[in-house]
Amino acid sequence: MKSKVVALAALLSLGVTGVALAADGAALYQSKACFSCHGADGNTPIMPIYPKLAGQNAEYAFNQMKDIKSGARANGQTAVMKGIVAAVSDEELKAIADWLASQ
Repeated sequence: MKSKVVALAALLSLGVTGVALAADGAALYQSKACFSCHGADGNTPIMPIYPKLAGQNAEYAFNQMKDIKSGARANGQTAVMKGIVAAVSDEELKAIADWLASQ
């Protein structure tokens, strides 16, 4: 019985962590000023040349942000993005990507 309680507690803590990460991604998206170009919901960019990010595959979005940060991707509007993502950790980028994918 005790092992079932421990297992249930572990599963519940994973669920809470998942919710916290999604909330962190939303908060990070706001605090890192992503919304100022891509819109509050990630789907209404301020200019047509800026991509809609909501609903993107999380792994794809994360890899794009990492490539911009490292300089591996240097086309289009990446010069502006490079300055923004320079101070964002990979963990924060992942949380933002996961949140965007959920939109």
